[in-house]
Amino acid sequence: MDFAAEQDTTEAQHTDTAAQYAHADRRLTAVLDVVPAQDWSAASPCEGWSARDVLTHLVDTQRDFFTGHGVDLGGPPEVDTDPARAWRAHADRVMAALSDDAVAAKGLEGYFGPTTVGATFGQFYVWDMLVHRWDIARAAGGTASFSDAELDRIADGADSFGDALHMDGICRGGVDAPAGAEREARLLARLGRVAA
Repeated sequence: MDFAAEQDTTEAQHTDTAAQYAHADRRLTAVLDVVPAQDWSAASPCEGWSARDVLTHLVDTQRDFFTGHGVDLGGPPEVDTDPARAWRAHADRVMAALSDDAVAAKGLEGYFGPTTVGATFGQFYVWDMLVHRWDIARAAGGTASFSDAELDRIADGADSFGDALHMDGICRGGVDAPAGAEREARLLARLGRVAA
């Protein structure tokens, strides 16, 4: 099963967090909508996590982030029974929050210094959606490729995290990519993943 999506040549024009989220959400949802029911329990490239666990992680961490900064996303969606539907309900609430300029511009003291809710969400949580889209596709026995702009974003994010990239709960240690591997395979190897 190939979860590859068309290259989005307008992605580079997305500058605000809501637009970045909308783009990442479209591509993630396209994968979630075609994961067979039995594959939600399949092991993902994230050690000890099923495909459902990966999606639960995305929902829970995004909810925790907003709650921690005074944004109420309502009750949690029921990921166990219908993961794709639960994600869509969650993503709609996140999109509404990010579209509120007062929320996105709210200041906070981030891991790397003073920043905003919008900037932090884009740097960490949108980045997480890109990487975990690949994990869920792999768990379902398929492949998912990245656009050139997404590869740039993933690489830039990994660079910005510095040593924190391989802290517990982020990415496991890097692995060796095969000699002559394409850029995507090399980047995935840096994130502790082995391309198909």
